[in-house]
Amino acid sequence: MEVVNPATNERIATYEEDSTAEVEAALTRATDAFEQWRDVSLRERQELLVSAGEVLRDRKREWAELMTREMGKPISQAVAEVEKCAWLCDHYAEYASVYLADDHHPSPPGTTVKTRYDPLGPVLAVMPWNYPFWQVFRFAATSLTAGNVGLLKHASNVPGCAMAIEEIFREAGYPEGVFQSLLVPSDLVDDIVEDDRVRAATLTGSGPAGRAVASTAGATLKKTVLELGGSDPFVVLDDADLDAAAETGAWARNMNGGQSCIAAKRFIVHDAVYDEFLDRLVSEVDSLTVGDPMDEETDVGPQARQNLMAELHEQVEASVAAGATLLTGGEPLDRDGAFYPPTILTDVPADCPAADEELFGPVAAVFRVGDEEAAIEQANDTRFGLGASIWTEDRERGERVAGRVDAGCTYINQYTKSDPRVPFGGVKDSGYGRELSEAGIKEFVNRKTVWVE
Repeated sequence: MEVVNPATNERIATYEEDSTAEVEAALTRATDAFEQWRDVSLRERQELLVSAGEVLRDRKREWAELMTREMGKPISQAVAEVEKCAWLCDHYAEYASVYLADDHHPSPPGTTVKTRYDPLGPVLAVMPWNYPFWQVFRFAATSLTAGNVGLLKHASNVPGCAMAIEEIFREAGYPEGVFQSLLVPSDLVDDIVEDDRVRAATLTGSGPAGRAVASTAGATLKKTVLELGGSDPFVVLDDADLDAAAETGAWARNMNGGQSCIAAKRFIVHDAVYDEFLDRLVSEVDSLTVGDPMDEETDVGPQARQNLMAELHEQVEASVAAGATLLTGGEPLDRDGAFYPPTILTDVPADCPAADEELFGPVAAVFRVGDEEAAIEQANDTRFGLGASIWTEDRERGERVAGRVDAGCTYINQYTKSDPRVPFGGVKDSGYGRELSEAGIKEFVNRKTVWVE
Protein backbone atom coordinates (compact mmCIF):
# COMPACT_ATOMS: atom_id res chain seq x y z
CA MET A 1 0.00 0.00 0.00
CA GLU A 2 1.56 3.26 -1.14
CA VAL A 3 0.64 6.44 0.72
CA VAL A 4 0.56 9.63 -1.34
CA ASN A 5 0.28 13.02 0.35
CA PRO A 6 -2.68 14.60 -1.48
CA ALA A 7 -1.34 18.10 -0.82
CA THR A 8 1.86 17.44 -2.74
CA ASN A 9 1.22 14.27 -4.79
CA GLU A 10 4.42 12.86 -3.26
CA ARG A 11 4.72 9.27 -2.07
CA ILE A 12 5.47 9.40 1.64
CA ALA A 13 5.27 5.77 2.79
CA THR A 14 4.83 2.18 1.67
CA TYR A 15 3.19 -0.59 3.71
CA GLU A 16 3.27 -4.30 3.00
CA GLU A 17 -0.14 -5.93 2.71
CA ASP A 18 -0.88 -8.75 5.10
CA SER A 19 -0.52 -12.19 3.57
CA THR A 20 -3.24 -14.83 3.70
CA ALA A 21 -1.27 -16.55 6.44
CA GLU A 22 -1.09 -13.32 8.46
CA VAL A 23 -4.85 -12.80 8.14
CA GLU A 24 -5.42 -16.38 9.28
CA ALA A 25 -3.17 -15.81 12.28
CA ALA A 26 -5.04 -12.58 13.12
CA LEU A 27 -8.38 -14.37 13.05
CA THR A 28 -7.01 -17.06 15.35
CA ARG A 29 -5.68 -14.41 17.75
CA ALA A 30 -9.04 -12.66 17.72
CA THR A 31 -10.88 -15.88 18.54
CA ASP A 32 -8.50 -16.74 21.35
CA ALA A 33 -8.58 -13.20 22.71
CA PHE A 34 -12.37 -13.15 22.75
CA GLU A 35 -12.55 -16.19 25.04
CA GLN A 36 -10.59 -14.23 27.66
CA TRP A 37 -11.91 -10.73 26.92
CA ARG A 38 -15.59 -11.66 27.23
CA ASP A 39 -14.99 -12.52 30.89
CA VAL A 40 -13.16 -9.28 31.73
CA SER A 41 -15.41 -7.15 33.93
CA LEU A 42 -17.20 -4.21 32.38
CA ARG A 43 -15.55 -1.95 34.93
CA GLU A 44 -12.10 -3.02 33.77
CA ARG A 45 -13.06 -2.50 30.14
CA GLN A 46 -14.25 0.99 31.01
CA GLU A 47 -10.98 1.74 32.78
CA LEU A 48 -9.05 0.67 29.69
CA LEU A 49 -11.21 2.99 27.62
CA VAL A 50 -10.22 5.84 29.91
CA SER A 51 -6.60 4.94 29.20
CA ALA A 52 -7.24 4.98 25.45
CA GLY A 53 -8.63 8.50 25.77
CA GLU A 54 -5.51 9.55 27.64
CA VAL A 55 -3.24 8.13 24.94
CA LEU A 56 -5.23 10.03 22.33
CA ARG A 57 -4.86 13.32 24.20
CA ASP A 58 -1.20 12.81 25.10
CA ARG A 59 -0.19 12.34 21.46
CA LYS A 60 -2.97 14.22 19.67
CA ARG A 61 -0.67 16.36 17.55
CA GLU A 62 1.17 13.27 16.33
CA TRP A 63 -2.03 11.49 15.35
CA ALA A 64 -3.45 14.65 13.75
CA GLU A 65 -0.37 15.18 11.58
CA LEU A 66 -0.55 11.57 10.45
CA MET A 67 -4.15 12.08 9.30
CA THR A 68 -3.23 15.28 7.50
CA ARG A 69 -0.33 13.68 5.66
CA GLU A 70 -2.32 10.64 4.58
CA MET A 71 -5.67 12.16 3.53
CA GLY A 72 -5.25 15.94 3.55
CA LYS A 73 -7.48 16.99 6.45
CA PRO A 74 -6.61 20.54 7.64
CA ILE A 75 -4.53 20.18 10.77
CA SER A 76 -6.89 22.11 13.04
CA GLN A 77 -9.72 19.77 12.02
CA ALA A 78 -7.47 16.74 12.49
CA VAL A 79 -6.63 17.80 16.05
CA ALA A 80 -10.35 18.29 16.70
CA GLU A 81 -11.02 14.77 15.40
CA VAL A 82 -8.54 13.24 17.84
CA GLU A 83 -10.06 15.24 20.68
CA LYS A 84 -13.53 14.05 19.66
CA CYS A 85 -12.33 10.43 19.78
CA ALA A 86 -11.05 11.02 23.31
CA TRP A 87 -14.44 12.49 24.26
CA LEU A 88 -16.08 9.38 22.83
CA CYS A 89 -13.89 7.22 25.05
CA ASP A 90 -14.83 9.36 28.05
CA HIS A 91 -18.52 8.99 27.24
CA TYR A 92 -18.54 5.21 27.13
CA ALA A 93 -16.17 4.94 30.06
CA GLU A 94 -18.83 6.78 32.05
CA TYR A 95 -22.06 5.41 30.59
CA ALA A 96 -21.38 1.88 29.29
CA SER A 97 -22.41 0.36 32.62
CA VAL A 98 -25.75 2.20 32.36
CA TYR A 99 -26.30 1.28 28.72
CA LEU A 100 -25.45 -2.40 29.28
CA ALA A 101 -27.21 -2.88 32.62
CA ASP A 102 -29.61 -5.81 32.76
CA ASP A 103 -33.23 -4.99 31.91
CA HIS A 104 -35.75 -6.60 34.27
CA HIS A 105 -39.21 -7.71 33.15
CA PRO A 106 -42.53 -8.54 34.84
CA SER A 107 -42.62 -12.17 35.96
CA PRO A 108 -44.57 -14.52 38.24
CA PRO A 109 -44.03 -14.31 42.01
CA GLY A 110 -40.78 -15.94 43.07
CA THR A 111 -39.12 -15.60 39.67
CA THR A 112 -36.68 -13.15 38.14
CA VAL A 113 -36.68 -12.42 34.41
CA LYS A 114 -34.20 -10.16 32.75
CA THR A 115 -32.40 -9.36 29.52
CA ARG A 116 -28.63 -9.28 29.67
CA TYR A 117 -26.35 -8.05 26.91
CA ASP A 118 -23.62 -10.51 26.01
CA PRO A 119 -20.91 -9.98 23.36
CA LEU A 120 -21.02 -11.82 20.04
CA GLY A 121 -17.34 -12.36 19.26
CA PRO A 122 -14.94 -10.95 16.64
CA VAL A 123 -16.49 -8.07 14.67
CA LEU A 124 -15.08 -6.85 11.35
CA ALA A 125 -15.12 -3.10 10.69
CA VAL A 126 -14.61 -1.85 7.13
CA MET A 127 -13.89 1.84 7.51
CA PRO A 128 -13.36 4.85 5.18
CA TRP A 129 -10.57 7.40 4.90
CA ASN A 130 -12.50 10.64 5.40
CA TYR A 131 -12.57 10.53 9.21
CA PRO A 132 -9.87 7.91 9.69
CA PHE A 133 -9.83 8.02 13.49
CA TRP A 134 -13.41 8.99 14.38
CA GLN A 135 -15.10 6.37 12.20
CA VAL A 136 -12.99 3.63 13.75
CA PHE A 137 -13.30 4.78 17.36
CA ARG A 138 -17.08 5.07 17.22
CA PHE A 139 -17.08 1.37 16.29
CA ALA A 140 -14.27 0.25 18.57
CA ALA A 141 -15.25 2.10 21.74
CA THR A 142 -18.69 0.49 21.71
CA SER A 143 -17.81 -2.98 20.45
CA LEU A 144 -14.77 -3.56 22.64
CA THR A 145 -16.47 -2.20 25.74
CA ALA A 146 -19.42 -4.52 25.12
CA GLY A 147 -16.96 -7.43 25.21
CA ASN A 148 -16.41 -8.08 21.51
CA VAL A 149 -13.02 -8.00 19.81
CA GLY A 150 -12.34 -5.86 16.76
CA LEU A 151 -10.80 -6.46 13.35
CA LEU A 152 -10.25 -3.33 11.28
CA LYS A 153 -10.00 -3.25 7.50
CA HIS A 154 -9.24 0.42 6.92
CA ALA A 155 -9.14 2.30 3.63
CA SER A 156 -6.00 1.61 1.62
CA ASN A 157 -4.86 5.25 1.56
CA VAL A 158 -4.68 5.53 5.37
CA PRO A 159 -2.72 2.46 6.49
CA GLY A 160 -0.65 4.56 8.88
CA CYS A 161 -3.82 5.59 10.69
CA ALA A 162 -4.91 1.95 10.87
CA MET A 163 -1.66 0.90 12.50
CA ALA A 164 -1.67 3.94 14.80
CA ILE A 165 -5.12 3.04 16.15
CA GLU A 166 -3.94 -0.49 16.92
CA GLU A 167 -0.96 1.07 18.71
CA ILE A 168 -3.27 3.32 20.77
CA PHE A 169 -5.25 0.37 22.10
CA ARG A 170 -2.08 -1.57 22.79
CA GLU A 171 -0.51 1.38 24.63
CA ALA A 172 -3.71 1.81 26.62
CA GLY A 173 -3.28 -1.72 27.96
CA TYR A 174 -5.75 -3.77 25.91
CA PRO A 175 -4.77 -7.45 25.70
CA GLU A 176 -3.19 -8.79 22.53
CA GLY A 177 -5.73 -9.66 19.87
CA VAL A 178 -8.58 -7.56 21.24
CA PHE A 179 -8.10 -4.98 18.47
CA GLN A 180 -6.17 -5.69 15.27
CA SER A 181 -5.69 -3.83 12.00
CA LEU A 182 -5.61 -5.91 8.82
CA LEU A 183 -3.75 -4.34 5.89
CA VAL A 184 -5.65 -6.14 3.16
CA PRO A 185 -7.23 -5.15 -0.17
CA SER A 186 -10.98 -4.83 -0.50
CA ASP A 187 -11.29 -8.04 -2.51
CA LEU A 188 -10.46 -10.06 0.63
CA VAL A 189 -13.30 -8.57 2.68
CA ASP A 190 -15.88 -11.16 1.57
CA ASP A 191 -13.60 -14.02 2.60
CA ILE A 192 -13.14 -12.49 6.06
CA VAL A 193 -16.88 -11.87 6.51
CA GLU A 194 -17.61 -15.46 5.48
CA ASP A 195 -15.16 -16.88 8.00
CA ASP A 196 -17.00 -18.66 10.82
CA ARG A 197 -14.85 -16.92 13.43
CA VAL A 198 -16.21 -13.49 12.45
CA ARG A 199 -19.61 -13.00 14.03
CA ALA A 200 -20.69 -9.59 12.71
CA ALA A 201 -19.59 -6.76 10.44
CA THR A 202 -19.99 -3.01 10.15
CA LEU A 203 -19.17 -0.85 7.15
CA THR A 204 -19.07 2.85 6.47
CA GLY A 205 -18.57 3.56 2.79
CA SER A 206 -20.14 3.33 -0.63
CA GLY A 207 -23.42 1.71 -1.53
CA PRO A 208 -21.84 -1.06 -3.65
CA ALA A 209 -19.39 -1.93 -0.86
CA GLY A 210 -22.21 -1.99 1.69
CA ARG A 211 -24.40 -4.20 -0.46
CA ALA A 212 -21.53 -6.63 -0.99
CA VAL A 213 -20.84 -6.94 2.76
CA ALA A 214 -24.55 -7.19 3.58
CA SER A 215 -25.06 -9.90 0.98
CA THR A 216 -22.14 -11.97 2.21
CA ALA A 217 -23.10 -11.52 5.86
CA GLY A 218 -26.73 -12.28 5.14
CA ALA A 219 -25.85 -15.57 3.47
CA THR A 220 -24.13 -16.62 6.69
CA LEU A 221 -26.75 -15.04 9.02
CA LYS A 222 -24.43 -12.45 10.56
CA LYS A 223 -25.51 -9.08 11.94
CA THR A 224 -24.44 -5.97 10.02
CA VAL A 225 -24.58 -2.21 10.49
CA LEU A 226 -24.15 -0.06 7.37
CA GLU A 227 -23.60 3.69 6.92
CA LEU A 228 -23.53 4.34 3.20
CA GLY A 229 -23.35 8.06 2.60
CA GLY A 230 -25.88 10.73 1.89
CA SER A 231 -27.01 13.73 -0.07
CA ASP A 232 -28.17 15.74 2.91
CA PRO A 233 -30.67 18.58 2.44
CA PHE A 234 -30.04 21.93 4.12
CA VAL A 235 -33.49 23.53 4.17
CA VAL A 236 -33.73 27.31 4.59
CA LEU A 237 -37.32 28.43 5.23
CA ASP A 238 -38.65 31.95 4.83
CA ASP A 239 -38.35 32.77 8.55
CA ALA A 240 -34.76 31.54 8.98
CA ASP A 241 -31.91 33.55 10.50
CA LEU A 242 -30.10 34.00 7.19
CA ASP A 243 -26.77 35.11 8.62
CA ALA A 244 -26.56 32.05 10.87
CA ALA A 245 -27.82 29.74 8.15
CA ALA A 246 -25.30 30.99 5.58
CA GLU A 247 -22.34 30.91 7.96
CA THR A 248 -23.18 27.43 9.23
CA GLY A 249 -24.11 26.18 5.77
CA ALA A 250 -20.81 27.22 4.23
CA TRP A 251 -18.96 25.34 6.95
CA ALA A 252 -21.31 22.34 6.84
CA ARG A 253 -20.63 21.94 3.12
CA ASN A 254 -16.86 22.54 3.14
CA MET A 255 -15.38 21.17 6.36
CA ASN A 256 -13.08 18.22 5.79
CA GLY A 257 -12.82 19.35 2.19
CA GLY A 258 -16.51 18.60 1.75
CA GLN A 259 -15.68 14.92 2.14
CA SER A 260 -18.32 13.94 4.65
CA CYS A 261 -21.37 11.71 4.39
CA ILE A 262 -23.37 14.17 6.50
CA ALA A 263 -22.14 17.35 4.82
CA ALA A 264 -24.83 19.78 3.68
CA LYS A 265 -25.00 18.94 -0.01
CA ARG A 266 -28.35 20.20 -1.34
CA PHE A 267 -29.35 23.69 -0.19
CA ILE A 268 -33.13 24.00 -0.51
CA VAL A 269 -34.12 27.64 -0.10
CA HIS A 270 -37.55 29.29 0.12
CA ASP A 271 -38.17 31.70 -2.74
CA ALA A 272 -38.89 34.61 -0.37
CA VAL A 273 -35.30 34.56 0.96
CA TYR A 274 -33.49 32.83 -1.90
CA ASP A 275 -31.55 35.78 -3.32
CA GLU A 276 -30.62 37.17 0.08
CA PHE A 277 -29.46 33.80 1.38
CA LEU A 278 -27.52 33.00 -1.78
CA ASP A 279 -25.60 36.28 -1.55
CA ARG A 280 -24.66 35.49 2.03
CA LEU A 281 -23.70 31.91 1.19
CA VAL A 282 -21.42 33.00 -1.66
CA SER A 283 -19.77 35.56 0.60
CA GLU A 284 -19.16 32.96 3.33
CA VAL A 285 -17.80 30.40 0.88
CA ASP A 286 -15.49 32.92 -0.77
CA SER A 287 -14.03 33.78 2.64
CA LEU A 288 -12.77 30.23 3.23
CA THR A 289 -9.03 29.72 2.96
CA VAL A 290 -7.91 26.92 0.65
CA GLY A 291 -4.32 25.87 1.15
CA ASP A 292 -1.65 23.80 2.86
CA PRO A 293 -3.46 21.48 5.28
CA MET A 294 -0.56 21.76 7.73
CA ASP A 295 -1.23 25.49 8.05
CA GLU A 296 -3.42 26.32 11.05
CA GLU A 297 -5.21 29.01 9.03
CA THR A 298 -6.37 26.62 6.29
CA ASP A 299 -10.11 25.90 6.14
CA VAL A 300 -10.17 23.64 3.06
CA GLY A 301 -7.33 21.31 2.16
CA PRO A 302 -6.93 18.97 -0.81
CA GLN A 303 -9.22 16.16 -1.81
CA ALA A 304 -7.99 12.85 -0.45
CA ARG A 305 -6.83 11.47 -3.79
CA GLN A 306 -6.25 12.82 -7.28
CA ASN A 307 -8.76 10.40 -8.82
CA LEU A 308 -11.45 11.46 -6.35
CA MET A 309 -10.96 15.09 -7.35
CA ALA A 310 -11.20 14.11 -11.02
CA GLU A 311 -14.48 12.27 -10.39
CA LEU A 312 -15.89 15.25 -8.52
CA HIS A 313 -14.92 17.62 -11.35
CA GLU A 314 -16.61 15.33 -13.88
CA GLN A 315 -19.81 15.54 -11.83
CA VAL A 316 -19.62 19.35 -11.79
CA GLU A 317 -18.95 19.54 -15.52
CA ALA A 318 -21.82 17.16 -16.28
CA SER A 319 -24.17 19.21 -14.11
CA VAL A 320 -23.18 22.46 -15.85
CA ALA A 321 -23.57 20.80 -19.25
CA ALA A 322 -27.08 19.76 -18.19
CA GLY A 323 -27.99 23.38 -17.41
CA ALA A 324 -26.71 24.19 -13.91
CA THR A 325 -25.21 27.64 -13.33
CA LEU A 326 -21.70 27.82 -11.89
CA LEU A 327 -21.50 30.72 -9.42
CA THR A 328 -18.07 30.18 -7.92
CA GLY A 329 -15.27 27.62 -8.10
CA GLY A 330 -15.68 24.73 -10.49
CA GLU A 331 -12.09 24.20 -11.66
CA PRO A 332 -9.19 22.32 -10.03
CA LEU A 333 -6.64 24.75 -8.67
CA ASP A 334 -3.45 25.22 -10.66
CA ARG A 335 -1.03 23.93 -8.05
CA ASP A 336 0.51 20.71 -6.83
CA GLY A 337 -1.91 18.47 -4.99
CA ALA A 338 -5.56 17.52 -5.39
CA PHE A 339 -7.02 20.94 -4.58
CA TYR A 340 -10.60 21.70 -5.59
CA PRO A 341 -12.11 25.05 -4.58
CA PRO A 342 -15.41 25.53 -2.76
CA THR A 343 -18.01 25.54 -5.53
CA ILE A 344 -21.64 26.63 -5.77
CA LEU A 345 -24.12 25.49 -8.42
CA THR A 346 -27.59 26.98 -8.91
CA ASP A 347 -30.46 26.33 -11.36
CA VAL A 348 -29.68 22.64 -10.94
CA PRO A 349 -31.85 20.53 -13.26
CA ALA A 350 -33.28 17.17 -12.29
CA ASP A 351 -31.38 14.03 -13.23
CA CYS A 352 -27.94 15.66 -13.30
CA PRO A 353 -25.18 14.55 -10.90
CA ALA A 354 -25.61 17.54 -8.58
CA ALA A 355 -29.28 16.65 -8.16
CA ASP A 356 -29.28 12.90 -7.77
CA GLU A 357 -25.73 11.75 -6.93
CA GLU A 358 -23.60 12.22 -3.83
CA LEU A 359 -21.01 14.94 -4.50
CA PHE A 360 -18.21 13.98 -2.13
CA GLY A 361 -16.32 17.26 -2.14
CA PRO A 362 -16.77 21.01 -1.63
CA VAL A 363 -19.64 21.50 -4.09
CA ALA A 364 -22.99 22.95 -2.98
CA ALA A 365 -26.09 22.57 -5.13
CA VAL A 366 -28.71 25.28 -4.43
CA PHE A 367 -32.41 24.80 -5.21
CA ARG A 368 -35.19 27.42 -5.15
CA VAL A 369 -38.61 26.29 -3.84
CA GLY A 370 -41.88 28.14 -3.56
CA ASP A 371 -43.11 27.04 -0.15
CA GLU A 372 -42.64 24.69 2.79
CA GLU A 373 -44.39 21.79 1.09
CA ALA A 374 -42.12 22.08 -1.94
CA ALA A 375 -39.09 22.20 0.36
CA ILE A 376 -40.08 18.92 1.98
CA GLU A 377 -40.72 17.32 -1.39
CA GLN A 378 -37.30 18.45 -2.67
CA ALA A 379 -35.57 17.30 0.51
CA ASN A 380 -37.03 13.81 0.09
CA ASP A 381 -36.28 13.64 -3.64
CA THR A 382 -33.21 11.46 -3.16
CA ARG A 383 -32.45 7.79 -2.67
CA PHE A 384 -30.39 8.75 0.39
CA GLY A 385 -31.63 9.40 3.91
CA LEU A 386 -28.76 10.05 6.28
CA GLY A 387 -29.06 13.58 7.71
CA ALA A 388 -30.93 16.83 7.24
CA SER A 389 -30.69 20.38 8.53
CA ILE A 390 -33.71 22.68 8.77
CA TRP A 391 -33.54 26.43 9.39
CA THR A 392 -36.47 28.36 10.84
CA GLU A 393 -37.02 30.71 13.77
CA ASP A 394 -40.20 28.79 14.63
CA ARG A 395 -39.10 25.67 16.51
CA GLU A 396 -42.52 24.03 16.31
CA ARG A 397 -42.46 24.52 12.56
CA GLY A 398 -38.98 23.05 12.46
CA GLU A 399 -40.09 19.95 14.34
CA ARG A 400 -43.10 19.56 12.06
CA VAL A 401 -40.91 19.69 8.95
CA ALA A 402 -38.35 17.38 10.58
CA GLY A 403 -41.09 14.82 11.09
CA ARG A 404 -41.73 14.69 7.35
CA VAL A 405 -38.13 14.57 6.12
CA ASP A 406 -36.87 11.04 5.44
CA ALA A 407 -33.56 10.97 7.32
CA GLY A 408 -31.97 9.15 10.20
CA CYS A 409 -30.73 12.39 11.79
CA THR A 410 -32.47 15.76 11.54
CA TYR A 411 -31.10 18.95 13.08
CA ILE A 412 -32.99 22.23 13.44
CA ASN A 413 -30.88 25.41 13.27
CA GLN A 414 -27.70 23.33 13.43
CA TYR A 415 -25.69 21.33 10.94
CA THR A 416 -25.89 17.54 11.01
CA LYS A 417 -23.25 15.95 13.21
CA SER A 418 -22.43 12.72 14.98
CA ASP A 419 -22.32 12.96 18.75
CA PRO A 420 -21.57 10.19 21.28
CA ARG A 421 -24.73 11.07 23.22
CA VAL A 422 -27.24 10.47 20.41
CA PRO A 423 -27.83 7.61 17.95
CA PHE A 424 -26.43 8.03 14.46
CA GLY A 425 -27.45 6.31 11.23
CA GLY A 426 -29.62 6.51 8.15
CA VAL A 427 -32.54 5.13 6.16
CA LYS A 428 -33.11 4.27 2.51
CA ASP A 429 -29.80 3.93 0.60
CA SER A 430 -27.92 5.49 3.50
CA GLY A 431 -27.95 2.16 5.29
CA TYR A 432 -29.36 0.73 8.50
CA GLY A 433 -28.50 0.22 12.12
CA ARG A 434 -27.26 2.82 14.56
CA GLU A 435 -23.94 3.86 16.01
CA LEU A 436 -23.22 5.84 19.19
CA SER A 437 -25.27 6.33 22.36
CA GLU A 438 -27.09 3.36 23.90
CA ALA A 439 -28.34 2.15 20.52
CA GLY A 440 -24.81 1.87 19.19
CA ILE A 441 -23.37 -0.19 22.01
CA LYS A 442 -26.29 -2.63 21.75
CA GLU A 443 -25.95 -3.35 18.01
CA PHE A 444 -23.42 -6.16 18.40
CA VAL A 445 -24.68 -7.99 21.47
CA ASN A 446 -26.80 -11.01 22.22
CA ARG A 447 -29.94 -9.72 23.95
CA LYS A 448 -30.22 -12.79 26.11
CA THR A 449 -33.34 -13.52 28.13
CA VAL A 450 -32.58 -15.12 31.51
CA TRP A 451 -35.46 -16.63 33.51
CA VAL A 452 -34.69 -17.64 37.09
CA GLU A 453 -37.34 -19.81 38.75
